[in-house]
Amino acid sequence: MIANTFAIFLLTALSSVNALGPAPVNLRTAANFAILAKSGVSTVPPSVIVGAVAVSPIAATGLTGFSLTVDSTKQFATSSQVTGHLLAASFAAPTPATLTVAIGDMGTAFTDATSRVNPNFTNLASGAIGGLVLAPGLYKWTSAVGIAADVTITGAATDTWIFQVAETFSVAAGKRVLLAGGASAANIVWVVSGAVSAGAGAHLEGVVLGKTSITLLTGASANSRLLAQTAVALQKATVNN
Repeated sequence: MIANTFAIFLLTALSSVNALGPAPVNLRTAANFAILAKSGVSTVPPSVIVGAVAVSPIAATGLTGFSLTVDSTKQFATSSQVTGHLLAASFAAPTPATLTVAIGDMGTAFTDATSRVNPNFTNLASGAIGGLVLAPGLYKWTSAVGIAADVTITGAATDTWIFQVAETFSVAAGKRVLLAGGASAANIVWVVSGAVSAGAGAHLEGVVLGKTSITLLTGASANSRLLAQTAVALQKATVNN
């Protein structure tokens, strides 16, 4: 039993040591949400969201298009479009305090991710990264970043990626961010100072920490968390955290 325990510990330690890329970004309690925003989350139905959706400091009026059913406790609401709870600052305690902490954690994560230094890649392809294969590492762009052709993120399940984008980040209609080699969306962070958009039918992988808005157009999907310091807008989109 002791030998087995030691073997498991050794394998875990070796896996951690061998992981490539920057130190992970700690989302803290913001990781409890598929979508978290300060000024609102809207949907043009039907969207499909797996995970909790929350807004703060705005009230539940900031959750639009969901046809909310407020729970008898007044602490959360439900919607046919969401597998999980919807929360807002106007709901009953302890929800407002919980969301205040989560919003703070979102801001802390954004600051952490955007302040990382010594990038492995700077202004790669002048921001036109469609068609590229992206290895683990810290990437920095002082411009906008656009995906006009499928892009592949490849690495092991323990590897990490941080993509720092100083301006806007967009995925063109029908284009996809693909994972290869066991890469995990949970270990990919897009930290974007401008607006984020995914065109109709586009697909995104990884956590999005947006300084402004995040928009998924008709049929777009994201295997990620969408964490916006302004608003998130969905149009018949799918989000799975």
